Amino acid sequence: MGKRFIGSVAGLTALGVALAGQALAQNKAEKRNMELVGYNDLQGRSAYQPVIHKQGSRWIAYVGHHGDNLLNPLTGNKEHNGTSIVDVTDPKKPGYLAHIPGEPGLAEAGGAQMVRVCDGSELPKGDRSKVYLLRTFGNAAHEIWDVSDPAKPSLLTTIIKGLKGTHKNWWECDTGIAYLVSGIEGWRVRRMTQVYDLADPAKPVFIRNFGLPGQQPGATGPAPADLHGPISTGPKGNRIYFGYSTNKDGVLQIVDREKLLNGPKEPTNENLLYPQVGRLDLQPTNGAHTTLPLMRMPLPEFSKDAQGAMGDFVMIVNEQIVNECRETRQRVWIADVTAEALPFNVSNFNVPEASGNFCSRGGRFGAHSPNENQPPMYAKRLVFVAWFNAGVRAIDIRDPYQPREVGYYIPAKTGKTDKRCVKMPDGAERCKVAIQTNNLEVDDRGYIYIVDRANTGMHILQVTGAAREIAKF
Repeated sequence: MGKRFIGSVAGLTALGVALAGQALAQNKAEKRNMELVGYNDLQGRSAYQPVIHKQGSRWIAYVGHHGDNLLNPLTGNKEHNGTSIVDVTDPKKPGYLAHIPGEPGLAEAGGAQMVRVCDGSELPKGDRSKVYLLRTFGNAAHEIWDVSDPAKPSLLTTIIKGLKGTHKNWWECDTGIAYLVSGIEGWRVRRMTQVYDLADPAKPVFIRNFGLPGQQPGATGPAPADLHGPISTGPKGNRIYFGYSTNKDGVLQIVDREKLLNGPKEPTNENLLYPQVGRLDLQPTNGAHTTLPLMRMPLPEFSKDAQGAMGDFVMIVNEQIVNECRETRQRVWIADVTAEALPFNVSNFNVPEASGNFCSRGGRFGAHSPNENQPPMYAKRLVFVAWFNAGVRAIDIRDPYQPREVGYYIPAKTGKTDKRCVKMPDGAERCKVAIQTNNLEVDDRGYIYIVDRANTGMHILQVTGAAREIAKF
């Protein structure tokens, strides 16, 4: 009896050690060809979009947040999640400078998720001594802040308020044209496009409203999916790539920029179609969260052919919405848009679930968003995609017909990392603490910035090994 008891204790001890070792392994960063350079906890705020901007000799990260109400140690007060401003000039030692409070409310109901930044010296009518921040104010408004001194931001103007939705805006710094994702009275969706001239940020000028036919006031039948966000190539490329929806009924819409700005503006079906150059409808179970243009891609395989040595593509990234793999896997698609009127998908990229048992880790597992900045060392070579509990994935896109993974980084959980829950068949909730790498961006130095939806903060990374060999530093 005593021997059996001792044996049982030994077995339980061994099991406990094994489980502790497994937990420790899961709480270490997992990586391949990517290394951590620096870290900031962002005051434990749930983070959405980072933008990194060079201001004089400094590099400043502006980070939008989902809603919550947390302590700001700089002021000693609790503040509704809004915009974090972090000095990343030395990426090894990022310094938190300021927090601009956002709209009251939790998660998607508050905060200030989206940020864009332009220098007044680049804007046609801006104050050359100023730096301007365009941000959403929850779902209610779009604002412009003076962040010339990033430690002392001040509100310059509210472009529009009283909205029922906002999201991922785009701002052309060289022209001042902004494409604002808004929900306005009369339109049949929570998110469509409002085009503004923000060349003089202090004096916004409305240009027009825009969306898919069927979204406008007075339309009938089912309304197409909400806009998620556009990416403009500006006057030089004369194209805007709109992505509609996130995880289902996705649409890529290719629009002639000049026709959008200067064409007929009354939102009739005919006028809404006038600037459209091409459209790709995805299958019902996939969205179009981000539509990233990859233009003039060299195709070495076809370099000896009479045609086809160069092609135009759009990377379409879906967004995983549901925790623990309880919906169709959202991933990355690459569409050939060389013939713009006839875009078609030619490849996709996915992270194998078995490579990390990601469906059982908790939280979302699937794609969300790529880096939008395309500095020379990465352009047409590497794209980085946020993959929630699978961290960030580095993808070699030199052959867009066969994208392949060349690196990844999954941060370690911290004491601030939040739990993510699912409902069980009996109605009870099961919760797990999980990394949720939400969005990311790269700066012109080549550093990669990933931010976490589950309050883990911001990690600053660099590529190493085979991934760095692909890049052009």
